[in-house]
Amino acid sequence: MRAVDIIQRKRNGETLTASEIAFIVNGYCSGAVPDYQMSAWAMAVFFQGMTAEETAELTTAMANSGDTLDLSAIDGIKVDKHSTGGVGDKTTLIVAPLVAAAGVPVAKMSGRGLGHTGGTVDKLESIPGFRTELAREAFIRQVNETGLAVVGQSGDMAPADKKLYALRDVTATVESVPLIASSVMSKKIAAGADAIVLDVKAGGGAFMKTVEDAERLAEAMVAIGTEVGRQTAAVISDMDQPLGFAIGNALEVAEAVETLQGRGPEDLTSLCLTLASHMVVLGGQAKTVEEARALLEAKLSGGEAFAKFRAFVAAQGGDVGAVDDPRLLPQAAALMEVRAEAEGYVRRIDAEKLGIAAMRLGAGRATKEEAIDHAVGVVLSRKIGDAVRSGDVIAMLHARADAGAAAEVAAEVREAFEIGPEAPAGRSLVLSVVTKDGIERFV
Repeated sequence: MRAVDIIQRKRNGETLTASEIAFIVNGYCSGAVPDYQMSAWAMAVFFQGMTAEETAELTTAMANSGDTLDLSAIDGIKVDKHSTGGVGDKTTLIVAPLVAAAGVPVAKMSGRGLGHTGGTVDKLESIPGFRTELAREAFIRQVNETGLAVVGQSGDMAPADKKLYALRDVTATVESVPLIASSVMSKKIAAGADAIVLDVKAGGGAFMKTVEDAERLAEAMVAIGTEVGRQTAAVISDMDQPLGFAIGNALEVAEAVETLQGRGPEDLTSLCLTLASHMVVLGGQAKTVEEARALLEAKLSGGEAFAKFRAFVAAQGGDVGAVDDPRLLPQAAALMEVRAEAEGYVRRIDAEKLGIAAMRLGAGRATKEEAIDHAVGVVLSRKIGDAVRSGDVIAMLHARADAGAAAEVAAEVREAFEIGPEAPAGRSLVLSVVTKDGIERFV
């Protein structure tokens, strides 16, 4: 078998066999297939696409290229959740304890933030003492005892995906649905969950800018999960504005705590209940999404979800006092108000611009090597559709002591708000749900 023949077959639009896909993935991982041949293959996939079966075989080959996590020692159906990335997306901090409180074990590996999208691991590490690294035995023991563990990605998991992703980034082959879908799902499958719920973001602050593109990606990922024997569902959610009000690590932890205490923003609470409901159904604790939501609303209002979060934080060495009183979380050196310069209604919020603004304050990283400041970020005072008068505070910057840099970011935050004379039409937060049975749309 030769790499050049496999490239040629895909270039000509032919369907590759499982052995051909495994050959080129394993060869690239070992160095036997050089960058220039893998680049040619990725470009052929970019233009010719892949069938659902090919994409599943690619996913399996990448998942099996390194370490895999065996979760069979954990009782029950293990359900994982993955977001494609957004601004202010702290859903894992809420969904994981909520689902665990409903009796579904959550054994989750999460990543760090890069660019304008935040990472769950960074958020958790803003809690003093919280450990995001656990030995496998401790990880499994904690899930069995507490129902929940969230750690950073460790070991050599899906190394073929890491190599291929870096190559795609410099060869203009990132925007390929089969390659994106297999990249996401290879890591989820290697992480060992029995079922997977995907939160696929659509809009200005997301990688997929349109609902149609988000649904295509969701369909591909659900097909992969189904093909490899994992129950999989995907929720398409709106990212045309940040989720909730807080953007930044400790700020988002504080907002997650408020939400778990029943005092969170309506959009954040609603999306978390939707995602958690699908997880509870796949986890076998409810027959329908409606039944699951009723169960979860009771866990939220009754304090059991927040109690589960406290137990989870304590189990991983975090200061529970900072959970009970978020004022003990890292605090920014300076606060700066951002005020509106027009009157009317907020018609649009550029979520990506706000994510970049928070990154410039120090809440995110432009490269993987950069350190972050857990205390800084942006907290919105207005969302789309809200009335605004000139001079009203529309956002608050939590910044380092450098007033000059903060003033530059304040101008960018102000520009992210489009204010007009008429209120915009409303848009549903949950746009559609994709399962193996098809797409259910809500808009």
